[in-house]
Amino acid sequence: MSTQTTDIPEDTVRFDTKIAVLLRTDLESWQRLNVTAFLVSGLGSWFPELIGEPYEDADGVPYLPMFRQPVLVFEGTKEMLTAAHARVLSRNLPRALFTSDLFATGNDRDNRAAVRAVGTSELDLVGLAVHGPRNAVDKVLKGSRMHP
Repeated sequence: MSTQTTDIPEDTVRFDTKIAVLLRTDLESWQRLNVTAFLVSGLGSWFPELIGEPYEDADGVPYLPMFRQPVLVFEGTKEMLTAAHARVLSRNLPRALFTSDLFATGNDRDNRAAVRAVGTSELDLVGLAVHGPRNAVDKVLKGSRMHP
């Protein structure tokens, strides 16, 4: 009788869903961080169940709650983002987007106007966030790689 071993500890929490961000490879470091922060804020506000309980340190100082599951960050070419965008739309998964035009705006109203001014197929995507079943999110991100 053979025994199987696994590297996953027994008490590891496995989530049925995945939160993922896909960033364009040609972004500057500050842009990658900024885009990621903006994108995941959309998911957290739309899906309150993704947010865990508030934190507190040993001295009783409270801190805001965060996502209760990891956010995986990937990177890909402009073409990969375009393909991922088409796949996320065809699967009707919850998504947030960031276009290159948003680097030139300075507020939410102008951000929304900049996106509204461009047709879906013409969006110059630099980032995309998606939440959904793990296998569906994996299919959306096909061809991309984990961000280094």
